Amino acid sequence: MIWHSMLGQQCGFRDGDMERIYLDYGSSKPIDPRVLELVRRYLEHNYGNPSSLHSVGLEAKRALEEARAKIAELINGENERTIIFTGSATEANNLAIKGAALRNIGKGKEVAASTIEHISVLNSMKELQKNGFILNLIPVDSTGIVGLEKLDKALTKNTTVTSIMYANNEIGTIEPIREISKIVHDKGLYLHVDATAAAGYIPIDVQADGIDLLTLSSNDLYGPHGAGALYVKPGVKLQPVLLGGGQERGFRSGTENLFAIAGMGQAARIAKDEMSQEADRLKGVRDKLIKEILTIEGSYLTGHRTHRLPNHASFRFNHIEGESILLNMDMHNIQVSTGSACSSKTLEPSHVLLAIGLKHEEAHGSMVLTLGRSNKMEEIPTIVKAVEETVERLRKLSPLSK
Repeated sequence: MIWHSMLGQQCGFRDGDMERIYLDYGSSKPIDPRVLELVRRYLEHNYGNPSSLHSVGLEAKRALEEARAKIAELINGENERTIIFTGSATEANNLAIKGAALRNIGKGKEVAASTIEHISVLNSMKELQKNGFILNLIPVDSTGIVGLEKLDKALTKNTTVTSIMYANNEIGTIEPIREISKIVHDKGLYLHVDATAAAGYIPIDVQADGIDLLTLSSNDLYGPHGAGALYVKPGVKLQPVLLGGGQERGFRSGTENLFAIAGMGQAARIAKDEMSQEADRLKGVRDKLIKEILTIEGSYLTGHRTHRLPNHASFRFNHIEGESILLNMDMHNIQVSTGSACSSKTLEPSHVLLAIGLKHEEAHGSMVLTLGRSNKMEEIPTIVKAVEETVERLRKLSPLSK
């Protein structure tokens, strides 16, 4: 396909004599060329404010509502009014958790989350904890699956909001959301699901899954940076976190980022149409990568072997550091990640890897490969050879390996 070739040129271009292989789609994606084509209209010509009543404003309003409808269709939302636009997935997580907890404070002052949630979820709940809420953290097993019995015991009638991600961005594990939903609704009030890593890769049906609040990210769908969305089930009550002129049904004030939102809508439409075919393609590349890399001595898969995202392969290696792996792979012109890109500013090991039972020294040696539309099976020998050389080189330098 032409678009696939164009996207490959974005991520697989040559740098000197080496072709770049980008394997960090989980932290940032290029804009799909078809999305970029639409977005240009709103950057160059369609510059109206959706709140304005004149013809230019009404044109912007139509674009906003069209994007809202496309995103609702991606997750089978009841209608387009269930979608609230934000500036990012982090903001959507904050609105969902703090908004639901504060608006329903009369029903209880307890919140709950799994121990492997995104840091924006955990920090939102810790802020509530500072203001008198009780925070219950739900442990996961060694593959990252939430313990259903432990979830059932931790929740009470005072639990206003429980947050469990659809799939983990660091280890790729997919959670049993429908079983989780039943437990939450029997015990608590609302279930919030961060679907940032999962949307566009696996089918999401908020109605069948029993989800009350769901977070999405534009860039994680191959849309522009600067836009996120929160699905809000009809009847769910939230307190606004950002106050102002009352945009987005009063839940998120501020003039909407029209070009990014329009792009997010287009990206959602493409993801819905092509998800099944792309997921099958990526599974083949993922499984071959896992098989080959696990032949390296002292290498281990992190996350669940089968219940994992089709584009996700994550590992740990004995006696070496993840940061060194990242930098050495970059010398091969292959971009990978280690732990979470959102928490990599600290030297602390990943809270996700610690939560699945790894020791500090084990958690430090992680490498995360997240595949995308530019990746192909023919790249695997180059990737595996680079990983082998990187691990061998770093172990020779490491006093731990001796």
